[in-house]
Amino acid sequence: MGSLDTVLGTNSQAQATLSPAEAFAALTLAATSVDGYLSDDEARCISSVLSRLKLFRNYTNDLITRLLEKILSILRQDGLNVLFNTAKESLTQDLREAAFAVATDLLLSKGMVTDEETNFLNDLYQALEIPRDLAIQIVQVIVIKNCV
Repeated sequence: MGSLDTVLGTNSQAQATLSPAEAFAALTLAATSVDGYLSDDEARCISSVLSRLKLFRNYTNDLITRLLEKILSILRQDGLNVLFNTAKESLTQDLREAAFAVATDLLLSKGMVTDEETNFLNDLYQALEIPRDLAIQIVQVIVIKNCV
């Protein structure tokens, strides 16, 4: 990167790859904030969900908070598409189905799902190259889970 890029502010935080854990968290945050808004309750919910996953077992609450702040910074600076694409490229194959399931759970747990959120889930399973039948099964299980 040249010094001109630094001066002009064209350097994107998302240009550097994210770790697989950061990518996982980024996709869950992107799903939750696809409506353009991330409430404090949604942020706490994401933090709570991530803290229960084996992938984040070595993350303290403070580390998860800092991770989410980093991702939010990328989202604000570069937009949802850049964050989404960077996360997708950084996510390992073995985490793709779990990321889709967690993102789906976070969206569906809110109750009413908007067209924009439905479109995001469609884009997500396709971008992560999850077979359509499996994506439908994941959504069906999450719907059943959230009925109680």
